[in-house]
Amino acid sequence: MPSGVAKRVGLEDGREVELRPATPDDYEELVAIYASTRAPELAQVPWTDEQKMHFCRSQYDAQKADYDRRYPNPQYDLILLEGRTAGRLWVGRDEELIHMLDIAILPWAQGQGVGTALIRQLIEEARASGKRLRHMVFMMNEGARRLYERLGFVVFEEVNGAYFHMEWRGEGREP
Repeated sequence: MPSGVAKRVGLEDGREVELRPATPDDYEELVAIYASTRAPELAQVPWTDEQKMHFCRSQYDAQKADYDRRYPNPQYDLILLEGRTAGRLWVGRDEELIHMLDIAILPWAQGQGVGTALIRQLIEEARASGKRLRHMVFMMNEGARRLYERLGFVVFEEVNGAYFHMEWRGEGREP
């Protein structure tokens, strides 16, 4: 999908998810999405809410800077469901690979098929382009790993003892 173009992806229940290119004005919202992915970890530290958000901003900034450096034209999208921000999808592409850099769905939108629909859209892109589709999954995130495996991803290496590097290699078990 070209940068700067909104795209709609259908859900099984007939609703649509919209991908809208993120802009600098979305910074605080993107940091809040990032913070939602770190909430269980941050609940264990004795920091104030302000300290937690400072940490999340610095981690978000470092993550985005790393992706900007490694991928020439990364696609940073906000995920919208029924007009509300539901998460983010970040994708990097090169001549051989589609890298699903990050997908984060806010808690209120989880379990509604949003992530599955977006991953399937990337699978279709990989199939049509002949490129491999890859994603890294935190080892402790068993639910995410099971989802990717159902969709046809396989683990092909461990990264730093903390992540599984997964690649889409087939149809998966879901219809």
